[in-house]
Amino acid sequence: MNLRVVLADDQAVVREGLVTLLGLLPGVEVVGAAADGDAALELVAEHHPDVLLVDLRMPRRDGVSTTEAVRERYPATEVVVLTTYTDDESLLGALRAGARGFLTKDADAETIARALRSAAAGQSTVDGELQRRLVDAATRRAPVRAAEVEGLTAREIEVLRLIAAGLSNTEIARQLVVSEATVKTHVNHLFSKAGLRDRAQAVAFAYRAGIAD
Repeated sequence: MNLRVVLADDQAVVREGLVTLLGLLPGVEVVGAAADGDAALELVAEHHPDVLLVDLRMPRRDGVSTTEAVRERYPATEVVVLTTYTDDESLLGALRAGARGFLTKDADAETIARALRSAAAGQSTVDGELQRRLVDAATRRAPVRAAEVEGLTAREIEVLRLIAAGLSNTEIARQLVVSEATVKTHVNHLFSKAGLRDRAQAVAFAYRAGIAD
């Protein structure tokens, strides 16, 4: 089945360009395009897409508020942020609201497609520059309490360190010489213990805890 996508961007040229670009990707179907967050919510309610691709700065309802509303009302729809704005508050706001992916608008078609598919599969994708900014912003916030780290096993801490280094579950399994199923179990346990939702939050947690440097 095609990956069904709704996109939202207030700039008509960008919006139309994205519709054309995504329409050329195999296995991707754009089911709606909106000029603001309110219209995006209406399209999500109507079409129940797999992913919403959303800009951060839009009139009436911005990308952070739209992300929060989509994740609350339509949890089956994941959100990927595509933006030219990289200020810390917007990025952290979108992360806290539940966005799965973060890309800048200079991302190419394959990168966007990969982020959409990863989000639909429940995985996070963060552009390299945006990941650096997220980490910088997170490390300026209150540090992780020692008790939060002490609750993790040595193996879970090692898995967390490798996640922060950008390794996939398959790559972690290969490095630790264990099965991928074992890695997934460790990931699920550490996410549950640390109250993490996805790998983007795990990266920020690892840096704040001093597990990654």
